[in-house]
Amino acid sequence: MTTIAVTGHMDITDASVPLVRGELDKVLAAYEPSGLVGVSCIAKGSDSLFADAVLAAGGRLAVVIPSEDYRQAKVKPEHAETFDRLVDAADEVLVMPYATANRQAYEAANAVLLKRADRLVAVWNGQPPTGKGGGTADVVHQAREADIPVDVVWPDGASRRA
Repeated sequence: MTTIAVTGHMDITDASVPLVRGELDKVLAAYEPSGLVGVSCIAKGSDSLFADAVLAAGGRLAVVIPSEDYRQAKVKPEHAETFDRLVDAADEVLVMPYATANRQAYEAANAVLLKRADRLVAVWNGQPPTGKGGGTADVVHQAREADIPVDVVWPDGASRRA
């Protein structure tokens, strides 16, 4: 069994979605579907694209929700249907023991992702950390420090919203 966690940008452009999804499909095609587990916080953007790609590849999905109020406080109306669908499709849903979605909750959720991961897929433009903590670059750095292999996905033409 191979457990692959994801980190990635939430703000990829609409034009980038099919590019990123195509690359995620290629990465996941290397794994036996019956032994594939994807771990994701299913946020808008990269996390949800990865979760959908895992399910499409025949893998199982484990969802890590950063806080008890995450769905109500952070999931925007345009992402709610996807979020709910992925929660329903997951084999496991872990809600972190934080009442409020905040930096501490996100960092704890990221720690769970890395603890479970054999590999990390990072939908990442390669930019350095912002210094706020808990971002994609921070998670990539933590994975590399823990000797977790990282597959960076950022296809030509991909971009983030300005």
